[in-house]
Amino acid sequence: MRFSVKTTLFYLFSTFIIFTVLIPLLYLGTISLSSPLDLSMYPKKLLPRLGYNLKVEWMDEPDELYYSIAYKNNDGEYEELNYLSSFNKIQGYFEQQLNISKSEEQLQEDFEVARTTGEPIYLRYNKAIFQNYIKFFNVVDGAKQGVFNSVQAALWTIAISLSLGGLVGYSLARHKLKGKEGIGLGMLVVRMFPMVAISIPIMVVLIKLGLNDSMLGLAIVYSIPNISLTAWITRSVFIGVNRELEEASLIFGANKFQTFYKITFPLVLPAFAAASMYSFLGAWNDTVVALILSNNRPTLALVIFKSVGASTAIHYAAAGAVILIIPALIFTFIIK
Repeated sequence: MRFSVKTTLFYLFSTFIIFTVLIPLLYLGTISLSSPLDLSMYPKKLLPRLGYNLKVEWMDEPDELYYSIAYKNNDGEYEELNYLSSFNKIQGYFEQQLNISKSEEQLQEDFEVARTTGEPIYLRYNKAIFQNYIKFFNVVDGAKQGVFNSVQAALWTIAISLSLGGLVGYSLARHKLKGKEGIGLGMLVVRMFPMVAISIPIMVVLIKLGLNDSMLGLAIVYSIPNISLTAWITRSVFIGVNRELEEASLIFGANKFQTFYKITFPLVLPAFAAASMYSFLGAWNDTVVALILSNNRPTLALVIFKSVGASTAIHYAAAGAVILIIPALIFTFIIK
């Protein structure tokens, strides 16, 4: 009975994760690989389309000569796409609407059969699958600078959070202070405050310090909750480090800095790694605080947020979102 209940709960939880996390992520990846034509199709497919089956006919009309181009839709029927006579226009249309990257010479060679025989021809063209990711940096304003800004803000946040939070954690673990339990609880209370609530007051301070609209100023705001979290994490780990190891190091001639660097720090490194992961993710994924404090120098998350409003570029925004996710995943797994 207990086994069946545990099994049922496991499958229910797995189903919940699939429908709430994995399927939305899969759709995000599909949209990031979609062309404008894919976005207009209904119903949407869960997996991305890798290419198109096309039907090309040479239309010899009295007043005009052109190619009729159709594609096979989700119902398996050929649907008209466009009527074009210039291979320059065909090449541009394929690249912009279908994400197909073919030269004019190659298109002319393929289409020539339809003109010479007078019969429709059927072609299969694969998409340039990562074209949206490349175009994201060329089409979306500020995307390249946004990556640099995000990296800079995240590194500043990690440096400030670990240095100050680590010092506070070590002090709370090694020194007898009045009310240090209250200090530890107070640090967690600080983390409970939403960052957007304190962004406006801090912006006034940053303007006076000349740090407004800078990645350092943004990192200072990000570090406020992360300093307390780092101190809380490292405090418990510092307590677990045997003081006799530090005392033995001092007896054998090492100074306090050498003792900390060679003895204590390697033992608490996992705690600093975990704290750096939280600091990085908080800074890398933030949008609201960046919108208030660095609107003129947007981070990558803010660039993507602004690009979502352009309905014609939703596939570029999706590609940017995947780009935003990848460094966070890499950093998390490396730190783990």
